[in-house]
Amino acid sequence: MASVVQNWGEIIRTQNLAPEKTMDAVSKWLIITRASVFPMTLISGAIGGLLAASSGATDVRWGYFALALLGLVLAHAANNMINDYFDLEQGVDDESSVRSQYAPHPVLSGLISKRGLILAIALVNLLDLAILLYLNEARGWLVLVFALLGLFISVFYVAPPLKLKHRGLGEPSVFLVWAPLMIGGTYYVTAGELAPWVLVASIPYGLLVTAVLMGKHVDKLETDTEKGIHTIPVLLGRERALFLTQELIVAFFAMVVILVLTGTLGVWTLLVLLAIPRAWRILKVLSKPPPDEPPPGYPLWPLWYVASAFLVTRLAGGFFVLGLILTSIWPVFLS
Repeated sequence: MASVVQNWGEIIRTQNLAPEKTMDAVSKWLIITRASVFPMTLISGAIGGLLAASSGATDVRWGYFALALLGLVLAHAANNMINDYFDLEQGVDDESSVRSQYAPHPVLSGLISKRGLILAIALVNLLDLAILLYLNEARGWLVLVFALLGLFISVFYVAPPLKLKHRGLGEPSVFLVWAPLMIGGTYYVTAGELAPWVLVASIPYGLLVTAVLMGKHVDKLETDTEKGIHTIPVLLGRERALFLTQELIVAFFAMVVILVLTGTLGVWTLLVLLAIPRAWRILKVLSKPPPDEPPPGYPLWPLWYVASAFLVTRLAGGFFVLGLILTSIWPVFLS
């Protein structure tokens, strides 16, 4: 059992499992759903719930929060599978594509059939629908609004006719989902109310998640250009896209400080500043070309910039959550 759990941890860290290791059922589904990126969703949901805990709301329900968090993870899993399905159907993904090189593609690697992937998408969405109907009954129609907006972006991120990712709208869409929709929606489910300041407080972490996607799209710039996928890095060019990614990371720290100074966030959230040394190293990585060959043991090649952006997002996001936990226990605000 210990070796199986180690396999799960390896997939969560790298989205890969060494070929000499046995693929159990859980490992298979962790790869199919791309569970390595779930931490970003868990952090967004946690931020929403913890903002509710520190807001003074009188009807905080942690059971509803737990259901909302589960719903977000299921929605993220469905989104990843939907993206893989439509990219395969539209010829974006094949045996030689970047997607098939940095991690196993669910269908192309033989982990699941195309029909099986469709059934998995349907099942996960049905589970999410059950959670949605329950929370909608418990908290009101605004839950439905948050969920449907998220579903709309999730489906049409790569699906025709909108194909948001192909039109330079993928990065703004991801920001909307991981910031106001996830954080604001979880806050509303947990607290039973919604305030404009929560949507503002959701912005910093949304910037970090967007930086991760920017890094990934810079890594895929040549391939996306060849296939006519107009991501923001394709539209801006490599150097300007990398500079924008750096700006997003810097803006996260600047905005947290501003929100603390204005009394929107508690002083404890300044713990995110402890992530600045790592952010500084990542900014240097983003200012240089990728190496010609992957470093020994590097798991995500040919992706490069996305891994660095994810590392700073995970660390800074973790400190953000810790700061919100401390704020809910011992609230200290500047105004």
